[in-house]
Amino acid sequence: MGVQSANIIQKNRNIRQLSLTELEQFFETLGEKKFRARQVWEWLWQKHAQSFADMTNLSKETRQLLGEHFFLPVIALDATQYSSDGTIKSRFKTHEGHLCEGVLIPTENRNTACVSSQIGCSLSCRFCATGYMERKRNLDFDEIYDEVVLINQQSERTYGKKLSNIVFMGMGEPLLNYKNVLKAIERITAEDGLAMSPRRITVSTAGVAKMIRQLGDDKVRFKLALSLHAGNDKKRNEIMPINETNNLSALVDALNHFYKMTKNEITLEFILFKDFNDSIQDADELIKIYRQVPADLVNIIEYNPIEFARFEKPSEEKVEKFMAYLEKNKVNARLRRSRGKDIDAACGQLANKSGLADE
Repeated sequence: MGVQSANIIQKNRNIRQLSLTELEQFFETLGEKKFRARQVWEWLWQKHAQSFADMTNLSKETRQLLGEHFFLPVIALDATQYSSDGTIKSRFKTHEGHLCEGVLIPTENRNTACVSSQIGCSLSCRFCATGYMERKRNLDFDEIYDEVVLINQQSERTYGKKLSNIVFMGMGEPLLNYKNVLKAIERITAEDGLAMSPRRITVSTAGVAKMIRQLGDDKVRFKLALSLHAGNDKKRNEIMPINETNNLSALVDALNHFYKMTKNEITLEFILFKDFNDSIQDADELIKIYRQVPADLVNIIEYNPIEFARFEKPSEEKVEKFMAYLEKNKVNARLRRSRGKDIDAACGQLANKSGLADE
């Protein structure tokens, strides 16, 4: 038996870490028919089997064989919470008991899944509940895939339609889990996966300049959002420690490289904090960044208070004044009202809090 064959049939390997070719080699090595691999592949990525026992068009012997050589860890829906505005927050449990959260955000035109990429987060953004948690580990690509599958099932069950969009804006920094996020998107967009268009997927980053450039070099096809939240380095350092090693100048260069290589849509995200970044001077600094980057849109986001942070929402009058100034200066800006605030499912609020009802 060759080294490659031995590697494929090593005990207790996560079966979803195998490629279709490796699955075919596994069956051939054991003298089984090659087409069995395609049947298993469909169960794993299109029929969303939760166990080998679910693979009902395989013989009992074949299922037993799979169980002897592999394991199939899946993320399970652990608890759900329903907002008065239709938003659904889910807590997911990994096979070893870690928790993360995802959100289904329904609107008239689209149903969006907001998914997590890490268990916790290491970036410590001062305004974000997840930033106050310890980062336990990265989510594997198949676990991210499971999040999307489970939220899609919720969407179909509750609203009678499939997901239209996915945003990587849940727990964690996607670009610090680069390979798994890209592999998850590859499976989500694959014809033999969920077959979603990459144009309907947005990856949001707090600003890892090196990895934004890498996205460009890899010529990804999805959209990118930068969590900006301040138009000068001093203020951004104060609320986002990552800015100390990824300053605005580096991010502007990285975003321009990303756009040059991909021509993909870029959005700037800007949460307004009372008496911190809501003045006309702050708007001017935002406009300056906007004009240096080929951004399609600036999302102005209303702040959702969390118990650990000192920040507050600005008054409606201050928000309107800020928006009017952007409009006057020909900035394509949109005020994004947060959904799911009553269940801590809004932007910056995900923290595995209690209040979720067990499934």
